[in-house]
Amino acid sequence: MRSKVFITCAVTGAGDTTGKSEHVPITPTQIADSAVDAAKAGAAIVHCHVRDPKTGAPARDSAMYREVVDRIRGSGVDVVINLTAGHGGDLVFGAGETPLPLDAAATDLVGPEERVDHLKLCLPEVCTLDCGSMNFGEGDYVMTNTPAMLRQMAKRMQELGVKPEIEVFDTGHLAFAKQLVAEGLIDDPVMIQLCMGIPWGAPNDMHTLAAMVANVPSDWVYSGFSIGRMQMPYAAIMPVFGGNVRVGLEDNIYLSRGVKATNAQLVERAVQVLEGMGVGILGPDETRSALKLETPVR
Repeated sequence: MRSKVFITCAVTGAGDTTGKSEHVPITPTQIADSAVDAAKAGAAIVHCHVRDPKTGAPARDSAMYREVVDRIRGSGVDVVINLTAGHGGDLVFGAGETPLPLDAAATDLVGPEERVDHLKLCLPEVCTLDCGSMNFGEGDYVMTNTPAMLRQMAKRMQELGVKPEIEVFDTGHLAFAKQLVAEGLIDDPVMIQLCMGIPWGAPNDMHTLAAMVANVPSDWVYSGFSIGRMQMPYAAIMPVFGGNVRVGLEDNIYLSRGVKATNAQLVERAVQVLEGMGVGILGPDETRSALKLETPVR
């Protein structure tokens, strides 16, 4: 069991949550403000996507990422910034007996360089690397991250001095993460996120979590989370399994049954749970030390 953990707050995500809760931030200003509030509540890391300010749909606009990052950095509140690099891997097939042509309106599939374009502009300390492909949710959507794509993205992250947080949705993703490390494309200490309970990846039962944790090398730094009502139980479970914690509106919009949460409230609740277990909360500088982060020259 870990005696101290860092908390990551996943601020907004790319899911269809903006119509379900008024607290899910949409504009760059809202996203940055919510990230700052989460940091004040105890999050050492904020994980950020951006959205179309008019529709709330997921976006890949580098200028919006830059605005979010600049606003967080200009707030005077210290926090480690973690930007997604997951957008651009959305492959949606045509329905039924006509999988081709692809659903052009829903597909957002671009090359590795374009997927990391915002990182070059923003130079966050951390970014995500979804370490494999999978059927994601329902219908004909496939989250697409081929080995060649991942190798090129990991190499560019390494060149930029941005640490990948390897997002692992199943055991095969963990195996490929080990391969990237073996090829010298991921630097020590390796940072991973165990993403549990997302259809149709690793289920969030304890046997599966135990199997995932058992296959994480002992010198890697890892966190874990689950979605929906299992978010807060996982905040309590992860330190027992030797990991750090993630909460936030990307994964769950409720503080309790029927009560919608803000990001800051979810972080505050996680802090209460952890401190009630005798687990300390790491601040941004302690987290940087644990991850050996060096803020890139901007």
